[in-house]
Amino acid sequence: MGKYAKYWYTLIGVLIVTFSLLGFYGAEVYRTAPPIPGQVLVQGSDKPLYTKDGILDGQTAWQSVGGMQLGSILGHGAYQAPDWTADWLHRELTTWLELAAQKDHGKAFADLDVGQQAVLRDRLKTEYRTNTYDKAKDTMVISPLRAEAIAMTAQYYDKLFSNDPSLQKTRESYAMKENTLPSAERRAQMAGFFFWTSWAASTERPADNGGTGATYTNNWPHEPLVGNQPTGENLVWSVMSVVVMMAGVGFLVWGWAFLRKHDEQDPTPPQHDPLSRVALTPSQRALGKYLFLVVALFTAQVLLGGFTAHYTVEGQTFYGVEISQYLPYSLVRTWHLQAALFWIATGFLAAGLFLAPVINGGKDPKYQKLGVDVLFWALVVVCVGSFIGNYFAIAQIMPAEWNFWLGHQGYEYVDLGRLWQIGKFAGIAFWLVLMARAIFPALLAPNGQDKNLLALLTSSVVCIGLFYGTGLFYGERTHISVMEYWRWWVVHLWVEGFFEVFATTALAFIFSTLGLVSYRMATAASLASASLFMLGGVPGTFHHLYFSGTTTPVMAVGASFSALEVVPLVVLGHEAWEHWSLQHKATWMKNLKWPLMCFVAVAFWNMLGAGVFGFMINPPISLYYIQGLNTTPVHAHAALFGVYGFLALGFTLLVLRYVRPQMVFNERLMKTGFWWLNAGLVLMIATSLLPIGLFQFHASVAHGTWYARSEEFLQQPFLETLRWVRTFGDLVFITGALCVTWQVVSGVLFAPRAPAAPSTGALAGANR
Repeated sequence: MGKYAKYWYTLIGVLIVTFSLLGFYGAEVYRTAPPIPGQVLVQGSDKPLYTKDGILDGQTAWQSVGGMQLGSILGHGAYQAPDWTADWLHRELTTWLELAAQKDHGKAFADLDVGQQAVLRDRLKTEYRTNTYDKAKDTMVISPLRAEAIAMTAQYYDKLFSNDPSLQKTRESYAMKENTLPSAERRAQMAGFFFWTSWAASTERPADNGGTGATYTNNWPHEPLVGNQPTGENLVWSVMSVVVMMAGVGFLVWGWAFLRKHDEQDPTPPQHDPLSRVALTPSQRALGKYLFLVVALFTAQVLLGGFTAHYTVEGQTFYGVEISQYLPYSLVRTWHLQAALFWIATGFLAAGLFLAPVINGGKDPKYQKLGVDVLFWALVVVCVGSFIGNYFAIAQIMPAEWNFWLGHQGYEYVDLGRLWQIGKFAGIAFWLVLMARAIFPALLAPNGQDKNLLALLTSSVVCIGLFYGTGLFYGERTHISVMEYWRWWVVHLWVEGFFEVFATTALAFIFSTLGLVSYRMATAASLASASLFMLGGVPGTFHHLYFSGTTTPVMAVGASFSALEVVPLVVLGHEAWEHWSLQHKATWMKNLKWPLMCFVAVAFWNMLGAGVFGFMINPPISLYYIQGLNTTPVHAHAALFGVYGFLALGFTLLVLRYVRPQMVFNERLMKTGFWWLNAGLVLMIATSLLPIGLFQFHASVAHGTWYARSEEFLQQPFLETLRWVRTFGDLVFITGALCVTWQVVSGVLFAPRAPAAPSTGALAGANR
């Protein structure tokens, strides 16, 4: 550790504390997850209305139609169709009121006087919030009136997910294909799953299970009929999250002012690009096909995004052409997200494989090129196989028992079938092996060089290789609260944590190797950044779980630490300036202008997309009202593409520059590509997603979550116009994407190839 000991001890301490919190309260998620009753009984009857096995069968049926890609559950998923938890709950409540009004007064509920309505509302709230689950008997008992309301609500869903003509217009509004789930038996099972999620959302958690007078979902969704309002704890920890953020920003500014070395001088850059003067190894020369795969998937993902967005205005057609039976919304949205994860991950893998020989002194380990080729084709097989499996699952062609393993898991961002997920993990683990074969010899060599930055890079590579495996810790019939815990280990912790550290460290290593920044400064900055990322990022995982069946402590930890995720983003303007200024440090740096511009964009979108838009939805009181609304894709688009997309494109262009050293970036093409990508992203957010999200926010506060996601609200003409307006931003974005894609394709296919490397080389440590 040497002179960096304080940085290492800080990072190690942060990791010990934060992972202890994540593990301890993860066990709490298991212990306090809302129970799934062995039997749901009706008073006076011993015949169960639902069973635990039946509810879990319904969960698998929901997964097979696309799961979170068709509407959402507990606020997580797609945004066009309703949140099924909130929608079922409101429909069941209003049905109960109508049935009670007819039975007690012989009138419709709307025809009762104010006093009679108040009495029925009070009875409704008492019946629904009272917890009748008997843990000893593993049964839950409901009234005959509620059983009748459940049956009528289930009948509606049976019609909705079939091809019943009475709800065809509604299916079109929800972007559902006709006969979404052909089996009547499975539709009934899925209705049971929807019912159970609404039960957890309306029934108070008992005191011996961490209850504080709120429902199992901390009173989410907002539903005035049953008394679902923000809890006191929600408000307290929302305020505390703002206080923690302000404190974190304040301490960071003081630390930045007093602790950093103000007199640190950057080294004088060499006269020639050090990397360009070392011949490429065979494994580096083989990376062209990775870059081609990145932009091929990128282009497909962007086009699928435009296709998906169009479904929000024409739910079953594409400019009048009936296509939903073959490429329904749930399928193209699945492909849109999966393609994004594949091409972004491939860009990162390519960057790592390019760096491996550089770290190893310009040499390939034995059979490295063969490994690079095998990994590429394995990625192609997993990508194509998972896409085909998604298609057969959502088309309901695949047998139900195969769906989870070969078809569609139903969970957003990890939609690919479990077999393909295992294949993806195996590929990433194989990448780790390829990286380790090059890094470890350099790390362990007794040459007296400073290896602290290399050690951090190695650690991030190991974590990327292993932590994707946490997505294998749940199964097809795992409780959804437990599944959400592990899913966010992948979506939040793996991506937003370890990929962030890898990107920061890899860039620091590249810039120090090029002689643009000092190795000491690059090492210190990378270690400090890693501590900041992990401090907020690891326990901040819980901010996704406020309303997924967890208790107040999980909310407290998630709110407090996720606020710290914003802290390092306040200095990203300085980071952007540093990246921008690098191009002026040496004449040869003009060849790296466009990769650097992508890294500048990363800093900007990290500040806006992850920082501003992320914190907009992070405090519990904010997320209570806007979870599952169009404010979420505002953050998702700005952060996933704006940060990780531009990072992957930056890495792709950087690797392209060196594996095709004779290539010169087409200034006009790249200028159009870069600026139109940024402008398109701004337009789709500012003219469509954000305004719709804010209108939904008001509707959610005023009437309830169900209304903000309802057909009645979303199909209003002015909101439909806003969704049409998004087309302009999409077209601008697609144009930019095609320009960048053509630059990479033309560079890979037509630029002269570099000569192969000699058997020995020397580069690592040149600037230390």
